[in-house]
Amino acid sequence: MSYQVLARKWRPKSFETLVGQDHVVRALTNALEQNRLHHAYLFTGTRGVGKTTLARILAKSLNCETGITAKPCGVCNACIEIDKGRFVDLIEVDAASNTQVDAMRDLLDNAQYAPTSGRFKVYIIDEVHMLSKSAFNAMLKTLEEPPAHVKFILATTDPQKVPVTVLSRCLQFNLRQMAGTSIVGHLQNILGQEGIQFEPTALHLISRAADGSMRDALSLTDQAIAYGSQTVNEAEVRAMLGAIDQSYLYQLLNALLAGDGGSLINQAKLMEERSISFEAALNDFAQLLHQIAITQAVPGSVADDLPEREQLLSLAQKISPETLQLYYQIALLGRRDIGLAPDEFSGFTMSLLRMLAFTPNEAGTAAASKVSATTQTRPPAATPVAAPPAAPARVAPVMTKQVTEPAISATETPAPVSPVTVSAAMETSAYSESGSTFNGNWRGLVDELKLGLARELAKHCELVAYDEHSISLSVPEAQKHLLSPNYQEKLGSAIAQYFDKKIKLQFSIGGTGNTPAKQISQEKAQAQANAETAIEEDGFVQALINDFGATIIPNSIKPI
Repeated sequence: MSYQVLARKWRPKSFETLVGQDHVVRALTNALEQNRLHHAYLFTGTRGVGKTTLARILAKSLNCETGITAKPCGVCNACIEIDKGRFVDLIEVDAASNTQVDAMRDLLDNAQYAPTSGRFKVYIIDEVHMLSKSAFNAMLKTLEEPPAHVKFILATTDPQKVPVTVLSRCLQFNLRQMAGTSIVGHLQNILGQEGIQFEPTALHLISRAADGSMRDALSLTDQAIAYGSQTVNEAEVRAMLGAIDQSYLYQLLNALLAGDGGSLINQAKLMEERSISFEAALNDFAQLLHQIAITQAVPGSVADDLPEREQLLSLAQKISPETLQLYYQIALLGRRDIGLAPDEFSGFTMSLLRMLAFTPNEAGTAAASKVSATTQTRPPAATPVAAPPAAPARVAPVMTKQVTEPAISATETPAPVSPVTVSAAMETSAYSESGSTFNGNWRGLVDELKLGLARELAKHCELVAYDEHSISLSVPEAQKHLLSPNYQEKLGSAIAQYFDKKIKLQFSIGGTGNTPAKQISQEKAQAQANAETAIEEDGFVQALINDFGATIIPNSIKPI
C-alpha cells in the first residue's frame, strides 16, 4: 500500500476529533441536533485551519444514513463514500480553476435535480472569492432560493473579496488560526500513535514555522520524519527549516538593559552581514517582548519544554514591565515606519537607539554616553552645588494661519531639589558600610531591587523604621490597593535575595507620603519649573518675543 501523508491520514472525520475550532463546532452541532439547518454556509480563515475538513464533516452529518446528526456513524455507505471523496451527491468545486460564468451555470443547472443517493445534494465551493463577478451574479438567484434538497458550503481565505450580496445569504463562520499549544499537542498525539520518537522542543519549532496552520504543521512533520530518519529532534528540525539562530534578539535586549550602544550597533552590523531582514527582526523582537511580558504576568505559563524557557525567565526578572511596554511600542512603530527610512539598516538602528535613549533606570542615565565607541566616565558625586547657567534655547518656528510664532524648547540643567532628596538620590547602594545590613536608604534600595509587578508597591512605600532583621513601611491611603499578598510576597522575596537573608516586612496604611514615587514626582515638577524659568529669562528668547512677537508654548518646554 502506498504511503499516505500525515495531513491526509489524520484528517479529522468527525466534530469530536477536530482540533482548535470549538466555537464553530458548537454552533454547527447545536444546529444539527435541533434540525435548524441553513441552506448556505461560509467558512473563512487562513490556509490549513480546517475549512474543507469542516465542510466534509458537515456533508456527512447531513447525509448519514442514520439521519441528520452531529455524530455521523462513519460506517454507512454515505459516510464511507464522502470520506473517500467519491460520494455522487457531494460536488466539490475549486473556484480558482472554474472562475467563469459558464462553469457556474452548468453547476447550477444540475442543482434542480434531486440527489441520486443522499438526503441532500451538497455543493462545496473552495476559494469562492476567486469567482468572477458574472459568476457570482449567476449564483445569486439559486443561493437565495435554493431547492430544499440543496446545501451550499462556501470556503475562502479572503472574505473581503466576496460580494456582500453573497455574504448576506450565508451563515458565516470565521475559523481561527491554530494556537501553538494545540498544534504541539496534536503532533505529540499523532507521533505517539505512529510510534515515532520526537523531542518536544522540535515540535515547538515546527508549530512556530506552521504559523497557525495545522496542515502546514503536519506537512513539516512529514518532512522532519524523512529528514531525521524516522525521528524528530531539535537539531535536525532547525537544520531542515533553515531556522536562523535568534540569539541576536537576546543579545540586543541585554545590550539595551546594559545601556551599551556600541554593542547594539555592532550587533546590527553583524545582522546586516548575515542578510537578516531588519523588518522581520523588529517583528521577532516584538514577539520576544510579548513572550517576556506573558512570563512576567504568568510565570507558570512558560512550557517546560520551550526552547527559550531559561532565557525568558531570566529576562523577566531583569526588565521592568514599564520598560518592556516601552520597547514593545517602539518596536511596533519602528516596523511600521521602516519603509520610510533611508534604508532598512538606518531604520532598524534608529529604533534601537530610540529604545536606548528612553530606557529608564535599568540602563542608567549614562546610556546615551555609551552610543559612541569611547566610554566617557562621570565625575564623582559631590555635595549639591548651585545650578549652572541654562544653555541657549533652541527655536522651532511654527506656522499659524496669520502670523508665525516660534515655539520654544530648551536644553538646560535643572536646579537641585531639596538637600534631603538630593542626598538620597546620590546614595549608590542600600548596603551599610559592613555590606550586610540595610542603611535606611529606601529609595536607593528600590532602584537596585530586581522587581517586576511589585515595583509599584515599593515605589509607593515610605520607610517608617528598620533594624537588622525587619523593615517597617507605610503606604498612603490612596495606594492601599497595592498591598496585595502577591505583591508583598514578591517584594519580600526580592529584598531577601538582595541581602542574602530573610528580612521581615511590616506594612501599615498612612504616613507622611514621602515615598520614592512622590520624590520622583517632585523632582520632575521642579525640573519642569526650572526649565520654564530658564526659557522665560533667556535673553535670546526675550529678543524673539520683543522683536518678532513670538509666544512661548508652555507644553513644548521639556527639561533634559
